[in-house]
Amino acid sequence: MMISLEFSLGISEKHLMYQYNDDDQTLINERVTQYRGQTERYLKGELGEDEFRTLRLMNGLYIQTHAPMLRVAGPYGLLSSKQLRMLAHISRKYDKSYAHITTRQNIQFNWPDLKDVPNILADLASVQMHAIQTSGNCLRNTTTDHLAGVCIDEIEDPRPYCEIIRQWTVLHPEFAYLPRKFKIAVSGAKQDRAATQLHDIGLHLIKNDTGEIGFRVLVGGGLGRTPVIGKVIRPFLAKEHLLSYLEAIVRVYNLNGRRDNKYKARIKILVKESGIEQMTEWVEAEWLQIKDGMEVTDSRFNEIKAYFIPPAYEPDAEQDKSFDSNKAQSTAFATWVKYNTADHKIPGYRAAFVSLKAPDSPPGDITDKQLDAIADLADQYSFGEARNTHRQNIVLADIKQADLFDLWQKLDALALATPNIGTATDMICCPGLDFCGLANAGSIDIAKEINEALDDIDYLHDIGDIKINMSGCMNGCAHQSVGHIGILGVDKKGVEWYQLTLGGSSENEAALGERLGPALAKEQVTQAVSTILKIYIENRLEQEVFLDTVKRIGINPFKKAIY
Repeated sequence: MMISLEFSLGISEKHLMYQYNDDDQTLINERVTQYRGQTERYLKGELGEDEFRTLRLMNGLYIQTHAPMLRVAGPYGLLSSKQLRMLAHISRKYDKSYAHITTRQNIQFNWPDLKDVPNILADLASVQMHAIQTSGNCLRNTTTDHLAGVCIDEIEDPRPYCEIIRQWTVLHPEFAYLPRKFKIAVSGAKQDRAATQLHDIGLHLIKNDTGEIGFRVLVGGGLGRTPVIGKVIRPFLAKEHLLSYLEAIVRVYNLNGRRDNKYKARIKILVKESGIEQMTEWVEAEWLQIKDGMEVTDSRFNEIKAYFIPPAYEPDAEQDKSFDSNKAQSTAFATWVKYNTADHKIPGYRAAFVSLKAPDSPPGDITDKQLDAIADLADQYSFGEARNTHRQNIVLADIKQADLFDLWQKLDALALATPNIGTATDMICCPGLDFCGLANAGSIDIAKEINEALDDIDYLHDIGDIKINMSGCMNGCAHQSVGHIGILGVDKKGVEWYQLTLGGSSENEAALGERLGPALAKEQVTQAVSTILKIYIENRLEQEVFLDTVKRIGINPFKKAIY
């Protein structure tokens, strides 16, 4: 059984993302009303703590160290300017005037009052947003490539498939109480920017030998305390079987996943313990029973694809000469273009990264004023749309080259133009002990120290592509297991220590980092990172990136220098 949210089209050419129909809107409005009643009963003492815990988690509400934390869904990372302004409003009215972008393209508020959350959810519903299934043991937010639809290496835009999956997952009655949380990622490009190999299910759009586009399906990936790279369960799946095959996998997991130990309850453990051959046999048998009647028709695909039509690009945008002139006249602008923009499939356009990694700002944090300003910039320059990235930044995906200089100046005035995308200070960082009740160690203060130690922008650009990921506990929200340099906070008798790993990757050749040695004291971490970078510089070959140097020389030279 699944919920089918059918709709009529009637969209304008300005729509670049899915628009709710009456069924969608009714569903989230009713959920707001339902949760308002549950919250009121809890505050009156009519619902117990354990009863309410289950209900609040179904609506994205955690209780953290200092206050509740509300996680808002950002389906496959897309945000309209109207939604950005609502997030800004919520941060001002109900929080402390900022929000946090997560590695799953969601948005978090760290300081709402519990009594205000129903009002926040009502405000979100007014702009087609919600917090349903952003926590709990259910099907979570589906993620994808932040350059979907515009990147030059794309086989096909994955966003329509993400939307079809989103509609299938929302309040799916059979999968509301899985053994543990469940995450799906979809990639449509040759370069995997969606980390598909590190999800419970990874879907990669590919072409088979006959030129037909379908999915390579991976299963059993995941991070946390037991990081695992997913395995291919089906090399090629025809598009029409997308939902039935997903349903078969989750059914098998729901039936066979462990419920006696939450640390062994993820599908990655089931795949590891049963073996991929047995898992494939179970899934294929289940799929044969359910696939007839669950096909996604061409007309259904076309309905959804109609919501992701390309915007009205200017046909002669590449003829503008001011872009090259501005780069020649301004070294700072040229540097920003090099690091904070990406190639676009339409000549004369580029995708521009809004860096949320300014030296004096916690990674991924964004203020209400910055949210409002990005909404204005999206309207002015990028067809009213923005995207969240896996590395806790924002992308304005459709910028004319002729507009980049003006955009850069405005972002710079907002402290959103640090030219560090892909460099060592473009860190992924969880909130750590500053906010999270699960954390063993701090992370934001370490990130600040590392930023201060690496404040020479020329040095950053010289050492090039280095991904530092730092988590405050084994849950690994910041994906430290697959960082080029991974930093994991651990507790030793109430004292913060940090375990370092080297050589991880979440891209095409996904790899888990190798432990460098014993955990380091907090005051040693920044120096250790500096030492790692020094050893890299001393040993790299010409034009050799950090990850290739680590693969070539191994971790012993780094270990010797630090220990």
